[in-house]
Amino acid sequence: MNMQGNIHSVKWWLYVLLIAASLALPIVVKDRYILHIVILICIWGISAQSMNLIMGYTGQANLALGGFFGIGAYATALLMLKAGINFWPALLLGALITALIGFLIGLPTLRTKGSYFAIGTLCFNVIVFIAVERWESLTEGARGVMGIPGPSPLPLPFGLSISLESLPAMYFLVLAFLLLTILVIYRVVRSLVGRSLMAIRENEDLSNSIGINTMKAKLLAFVLSTFLVGIAGGLYAVYIGFLDPEITSHHVTFEVLLFVVLGGIGTIWGPLVGAIVITILGELLHYLDAYRLVVYGLMLVLFIIFLPEGIVGGLRNLWAKATQKA
Repeated sequence: MNMQGNIHSVKWWLYVLLIAASLALPIVVKDRYILHIVILICIWGISAQSMNLIMGYTGQANLALGGFFGIGAYATALLMLKAGINFWPALLLGALITALIGFLIGLPTLRTKGSYFAIGTLCFNVIVFIAVERWESLTEGARGVMGIPGPSPLPLPFGLSISLESLPAMYFLVLAFLLLTILVIYRVVRSLVGRSLMAIRENEDLSNSIGINTMKAKLLAFVLSTFLVGIAGGLYAVYIGFLDPEITSHHVTFEVLLFVVLGGIGTIWGPLVGAIVITILGELLHYLDAYRLVVYGLMLVLFIIFLPEGIVGGLRNLWAKATQKA
């Protein structure tokens, strides 16, 4: 019991140190390029967490994540540009629109099982890409949406506000959303709903037979997942300031899938670790252009063969063996 208590204490101290290091990063690191990479890691980390919720804990391979990411990005950007809505309500409305579409898509597709759900969502991703590319009156088509304004100042009591124009301020904004996303998923996974989701992942028919409403649980996870990725898309839109149809493509889906699988599917920190590794690797291999995908493919094959539980899963197994020997 004492050993378990010490391990638990070490974990919490490690979390505190990681958060403290994250908060101190803009003070220590002055290089704008490095901050840019870290901001992208936070945004992709939110997206990876959303995929891990539906795939890692529920066992449903959502291959439309790129489409939902793009819907959140375009919805937020267009609400700000064409409807004149402030960033904060636009971000929330963009995520709610994404979740609503996720609900409508989830109703028919989640009634299928196995590869049929994956194929159905992949088809929806293709539909989103074509719609964004062809619907020029709304999305500007292949020209893309330009001039997306940055986030509005964060309002505070007594008429005060915090400006979010600087790069460090943008970093703290996306970091706050990333930490909030991790906290929400942690609470969901540790709840009765989370146990139901994991039971469905292991055996859906058995879960149904013991009284779990599998359709309701899967739909809840799917809608929450699409809401979170809609937030990530909105943050991406206001940070980059430009959108084109490619951001809705299946390439985004498979890249986020790579984050989850390499980092550790079905773990809290795995998706973030995967986002860190692949985003940095992508920058290092940027000169390879499209050939990067070959490197990613080889990495995926090697991880599936030699480290099927991902980086975090593998480290967790090593830690468990080390503590047992101790």
